[in-house]
Amino acid sequence: MAKVTIDGIEIEVEDGTTILQAARKIGGKVVPPAMCYYGPLKGSGGKCRVCLVKVTQGSTRDPRPMPKLVASCITQVQDGMVVENTTNEEVLNARKGIVEMLLINHPLDCPVCDQAGECSLQDLSYEHGVSAQRYEEERRSFNKVDLGPYIQLHMTRCILCYRCVYTADQITEKRVHGVLGRGDAAEIGTYIENVIDNDFSGNVIDVCPVGALTDKTWRFKNRVWFTKPLDAHRDCPTCSGKVTLWTRGEEVLRVTARKDQYNEVEEFICNTCRFDKKEVSDWNIEGPRHIDRGSVISANHYELPVVNVPIVPNLPTSTKKNLPQE
Repeated sequence: MAKVTIDGIEIEVEDGTTILQAARKIGGKVVPPAMCYYGPLKGSGGKCRVCLVKVTQGSTRDPRPMPKLVASCITQVQDGMVVENTTNEEVLNARKGIVEMLLINHPLDCPVCDQAGECSLQDLSYEHGVSAQRYEEERRSFNKVDLGPYIQLHMTRCILCYRCVYTADQITEKRVHGVLGRGDAAEIGTYIENVIDNDFSGNVIDVCPVGALTDKTWRFKNRVWFTKPLDAHRDCPTCSGKVTLWTRGEEVLRVTARKDQYNEVEEFICNTCRFDKKEVSDWNIEGPRHIDRGSVISANHYELPVVNVPIVPNLPTSTKKNLPQE
């Protein structure tokens, strides 16, 4: 076990734990943001540099500070380590610079982007961004690539976090897409223009922190804050069948995997559950999905218990009130 202090809060964690994982055990504002790290995916992290922190004391044995800021998602803790995140001005200034770099080529199309309201880059730019941009050159542009019937790729929004690549590598067979090219020419693409049609391919949409990979069946249908998220499940032979339904009235607009407080998928789901089961009758409704009150999605939503009452036509109102509840 190792004792580490993050922003003045001490916690004891197992050896091999990263600084980011230790911070998440503390919770709150101590937790550094992360755009590329994804807990369920092995090997993720170290790409976006958003989670940089300052190690002011390396360990009890070697109390010297680390000379440079380190990525908290891939740096393991040591006993006696002291870390500064929100309390260090150097860290905050570096984070502002990284956000500015991420926004250099990112288009300002939040009003039409399907990811608006649940975009990690929106949250990050709100907390650490600047109002003016110093970049004057032309933004990157890419030719459109068809990834299949379900997934829409907007390469201009991509921040090259590699999450979709790790997802395809680890939960699907015969990955057909990856990062092609180098430097400014690097982009997500498929080999010899193949389409992504694996039964679990839709999960690359859930792991994308921005609107680079979106659901074609949900595209331009609604804004996420106008929908009501419900936890639901079904007996599925391929996956767990535990999902979140995004509904408006009696219509299921989209289906996603359930995510935790860090916007990471709890259990990956199959394409049948995601794209084919768009009727309320296909699902067993568990109740409203808890949404953090700080999220715009929670606006005007109330977590009341959901009761399924059988609808019997042509009965007086007084008779309907006396029907048994399921």
